[in-house]
Amino acid sequence: MKTIKFQLEELTCPSCINKIESVLNRESGVYEAKVLFNSSKVKVDYNEDEVQPQKLASIIEKLGYPVLSPRTF
Repeated sequence: MKTIKFQLEELTCPSCINKIESVLNRESGVYEAKVLFNSSKVKVDYNEDEVQPQKLASIIEKLGYPVLSPRTF
């Protein structure tokens, strides 16, 4: 399992949290996606054999939230 955090542009509404988390948590290979609203970050625990960070970033951006930078742990 790997963890990545994506820095997003400022999140402005609490409904953004549900939208991002629900879509990412349905993605194959994602163990847990959690939005950190106050810091505008998305933390994702994932299986690198099933999904890559680029795909996760693409999903977030397709929802309308530009990804400024990813960082893996």
